[in-house]
Amino acid sequence: MTYCLRIADLPRDERPREKLCLSGAKALSNAELIAILLGTGQGPGKLSAVGLGQYLLQQLGQQADDPLAQLRDVSLHDLTQVPGIGPAKATAILAAIELGKRVYQSRPPEKAVVDDPSVAANALSHDLMWQSQERFAVLLLDVKHRILASQVVTIGTATETLAHPREIFRESIRQGAARVIVAHNHPSGSLEPSAADIALTRQLLKAAQILGMPLLDHLILGNGDFASLREQTSLWQELPQE
Repeated sequence: MTYCLRIADLPRDERPREKLCLSGAKALSNAELIAILLGTGQGPGKLSAVGLGQYLLQQLGQQADDPLAQLRDVSLHDLTQVPGIGPAKATAILAAIELGKRVYQSRPPEKAVVDDPSVAANALSHDLMWQSQERFAVLLLDVKHRILASQVVTIGTATETLAHPREIFRESIRQGAARVIVAHNHPSGSLEPSAADIALTRQLLKAAQILGMPLLDHLILGNGDFASLREQTSLWQELPQE
């Protein structure tokens, strides 16, 4: 891979900043996005900013299959070990990563109506996304599906958590919720429901029928994305809630 091309040597519409202004941020490669944060290049062979961004991703790729996953949890020390990345460049990258997390984890406004699983995922992402331990949470809704509150019910180990209908519905009853959505995270990033996830969901659906408090969905969050068990399984057809 060649890194020696300077940004000044690129056609104007291919330079990262100009390219972003012309085509939008989605048109940029990962290395080009990092280049904008870096501002300048250097490092091995006096790389351009784009080349240094490519080099950084290559170095992170030696530590993980997915360089972006490694970048998500990278530290100041990790970044400054890469030739060409000093404290100023490293802090710019870390600030951008943290801002991206905060934007993604921003909560919907109070009393927001949950009319799509993505709204519930956004409401719960602050508590569940990017966590190293598995957590189980409940989102409490009123009869019009407006958010009342959210609550982390249990926190488990790095690989599992324990949740029981008693703990899950106790807070729902105490706060006078009319509907609930439950969710948990997979620290591995996988969104595939396990057999235990399916069994627990079935158990919760049965308890919801008895209590007259419909369970609208069970979400799995991981690696910046989510999955809806209501959309992926037939459990809600087997155990209708409303």
